[in-house]
Amino acid sequence: MNDSLHSAPPADDLELETRLVHAGTLRSDFGETSEALFLTQGHVYESAEQCEARFKGEDPGYIYARFSNPTVGMFEARMAALEGAEAARQLFGSCRFVCEELLPRFGIASTLVDGTRLDAWRAAVRPETKAFFLESPTNPNLDLVDIAGVAEIAHAAGAKLVVDNVFATPLWQSPLKLGADCVVYSATKHIDGQGRCLGGVILGSKEFIEKSIHGYLRQTGPALSPFNAWVLLKGLETLTLRVGRQTETAAAVADALAAHPNVTRLIYPGRPDHPQAELVARQMKAGSTLIAIEVAGGKAGAFRFLNALRIVKISNNLGDSKSLITHPATTTHERFAPAVREAMGVTEGLVRLSVGLEHPKDLIRDLERALGD
Repeated sequence: MNDSLHSAPPADDLELETRLVHAGTLRSDFGETSEALFLTQGHVYESAEQCEARFKGEDPGYIYARFSNPTVGMFEARMAALEGAEAARQLFGSCRFVCEELLPRFGIASTLVDGTRLDAWRAAVRPETKAFFLESPTNPNLDLVDIAGVAEIAHAAGAKLVVDNVFATPLWQSPLKLGADCVVYSATKHIDGQGRCLGGVILGSKEFIEKSIHGYLRQTGPALSPFNAWVLLKGLETLTLRVGRQTETAAAVADALAAHPNVTRLIYPGRPDHPQAELVARQMKAGSTLIAIEVAGGKAGAFRFLNALRIVKISNNLGDSKSLITHPATTTHERFAPAVREAMGVTEGLVRLSVGLEHPKDLIRDLERALGD
C-alpha cells in the first residue's frame, strides 16, 4: 500500500460483527474515523523506480482506478474477511443473459439443469465442462441446491463451482466452506440495503482471483466506482443488524400468511413445510429476507394484491430496508416463454416479497388487508 495509508489490525480472530465494522480499513495520516472516499483516477509515485515496480507487481501500491482504488480495495478486503475468502474483485452483471445469450457468441455452450437434483448435474457433465453455476436459494421460488453435493460433482469433473449467494446473504450461508470455488454477490441488494447504488463482488481463493478474474477485469474495464464502494462499506457495518431483523420479520410474516385462504402456496426457508427443509437446516444458519407467495386468481389476483398494498412497495429490487414486492412473470422473468416460466415454477399468481425493516405487525396487517377475505 501507499506509505501514507495504514492498515487496520488483522481480522482473522474477530467476530463477524466486528469484522463488518473494522476489516480492511485503511487510514491516511489524517486519522479519519470513517473510511476515506478516494475520488481519483490515478496516483503519483515517489520515483521512476517505484512506478516501474508497481507495474511489475513488485510494489503493492495503486496504479489506476480501473485496476484498483483505496476505497474499492477496502470494500474488497472487508467482503473477503466476511466470506472467509482470500481475495475479492468487484463486478456486476446479469448471469442468465451471460450464459444464454452472450457466451454462445464466443462458442461457449451451457446446459440448464434442475438444480435441486444431483443426478441432473451429473447427467449434464461433458468432457469439456469447465464450470458449474448455481444460486441458492433460487430466485424467485426459494428452492435450495445442495452446494456440497454439487461441488463434489464439479470437482470430480475437473470443473469449478460458482455460487450466487444473494438470497442467503453471507450471514446465513457460506458456500466456500461447502466446497464452492467462487462466490458472487449483487452488492446492490442486502450489502447496500438502502436502495442507493449498484455494485457486485466476486470472492474466492487468492489463486483463483489472480488467475481467472484479476487480469480479465484489469484489461476489459469493469470497475466499481469509489463512491459506490464507500457506500457499500458503510452498508456492511449494519449488515448483521438489518438482515437479522429482516429475517426475523420475514419468518413472522410467512407464518401469518401461510394459512390465508387467498394464498395457494407459500415458500420460506426455515418453515417445516419448505420442500427441502432438511437441506435448509443442514446448509443455512437461518432463513431469508425473501418469501415466495402464490396468490389465488393468477395474474389478475396477484395484481389486485399488489395494487392494494399501502406499506409494501412494488419494485423488482430486493434486500432493501423498505419492504418490496414484485410479480416475476411480468418483471424479472418476463422475457421467458410462458411454458419455460411454468417449468421454472414462475406461475402467473406468484409474487416475491422482500421484507424490510418495518414493524412486523404493520407489514402483516398491510399484507392481510391486501389479500382480502
